[in-house]
Amino acid sequence: KMKRKCICDICNCGRHRCTHQPTGLYEKSNQLCLLTEYNEKYPEYGRFCPPSSMKPKQDYQADRGKMDGTTTFKADYIPYEVSRRPGRLQEEYKPSSGHIDLGTTYKMDYNPYKVQALALARPRERTHVTGGKLDTLPTYKDDFRPWEITKREPAKPDLSYHPSSSKFANSTTFQDDFAPKSLVPRESFKPPNMTRLSDAPFDGLTSNRISYIAHPLESKFVKPKEEYKPSSQAFEDLTIHKRDFKGLPGEISKSCKPDFSRVVTDARFNSSTEFRDRFQQWPVSLPQVHKAAEYVSPDGHMDLSTTSHCDYVKHKIQPFVPIRPISRGRRSAAPFQGSTTMKEDFKTWEVRKQEMIKKQEEMTKPSGKFDSLTTFKAHFTPHDIHPSMSCKPLNVALRSSAPFDDGTMYRTEFTPKRAHVCPASFDSPPGYVFEEADHRGHRYFRMLSSPAGNSIALADKMQAPKEVAVVS
Repeated sequence: KMKRKCICDICNCGRHRCTHQPTGLYEKSNQLCLLTEYNEKYPEYGRFCPPSSMKPKQDYQADRGKMDGTTTFKADYIPYEVSRRPGRLQEEYKPSSGHIDLGTTYKMDYNPYKVQALALARPRERTHVTGGKLDTLPTYKDDFRPWEITKREPAKPDLSYHPSSSKFANSTTFQDDFAPKSLVPRESFKPPNMTRLSDAPFDGLTSNRISYIAHPLESKFVKPKEEYKPSSQAFEDLTIHKRDFKGLPGEISKSCKPDFSRVVTDARFNSSTEFRDRFQQWPVSLPQVHKAAEYVSPDGHMDLSTTSHCDYVKHKIQPFVPIRPISRGRRSAAPFQGSTTMKEDFKTWEVRKQEMIKKQEEMTKPSGKFDSLTTFKAHFTPHDIHPSMSCKPLNVALRSSAPFDDGTMYRTEFTPKRAHVCPASFDSPPGYVFEEADHRGHRYFRMLSSPAGNSIALADKMQAPKEVAVVS
């Protein structure tokens, strides 16, 4: 039996596969297609098993008895006697006896010096005063000589206008130049808005009807409808839920819906209801329509006088007199006495700023002169410094007359390998003959006999280089 393969099986590099047609989903066939993109990228490993689930099984657990309210906290909790924490009694303040030394570090260590007045470094200004008379003739007045320039006559014409002495006797430029004209209505070029009736019958001819040329239409292209081809493969409705779900043991729930029973009687429906039996008709009268009285205008003259105008009596009222007394400035020649009850009874106290309370120091500082000798200067021992030697090589170019050894590990240990060419990259794979293509898009090729199958090796030898050039 001849063995046939598709491009998915012939490919050995994993980059060639058949194009799957979308119409293959609707065709029915008993043949299964196990070649997918998922199977190509993720191959199956037989020696590795899927990890077992640690999730407990959802088994039905029967009633195990009455539940007691004992918890881990209740079982292991041991109560302890808690006593109240004793409070701390505050000690009574007792002022210290003796004299408080209010001296500070600044007062103890500061030595006052006599400071002399600062001498100015800038020299004093000296005024040069001479007894001679100052000559106030400047250089400009001494060298400048005025020229004799005649006055230029103005080119402005003489004003011949003399205002009139009479009142409102002057006329304006607008009154002199303006000539009144009568109003002349403008002639309207708008056609009269009048309908013109014609005695000739309407023929209904338009520009489109006169100039239109009818052209024959071509037959409309009708695209043939693609015939539906049902799939020959049976649809498998097996899902992961149907395959893995086993269900829980239990009884089937019963429906609480009452059974449907059709009531069939031969009695005639008398169409009597409770509303018809107990309804009593009441006499209802139609509502009266109110007619509004017609308005009748009064005859004679209308008196527009009001009650306020007729009965109002005008009274003479004096203006409002303010209760506030008139302020009159009082001036006295006696001196002002600035003594008040507050100044006489209130005596100011002498208030002093509270001095800083400072704790007495245990160590007293020396009062002698500071000799500027520190602990570092007193205990420091100088040592000789030895400079460290540099291990860095000298930056000098090394020159040698010996030939350069260009032998590398790559040159000695490199083994050239034959480059393999994927047979699926050719339009027609060597060693195979195209046989058919199925509805899914798989192209099947039939393998030739063994002598002709050596064409793959020949094709590989043609593509593979025998020697590899290496550049160091």
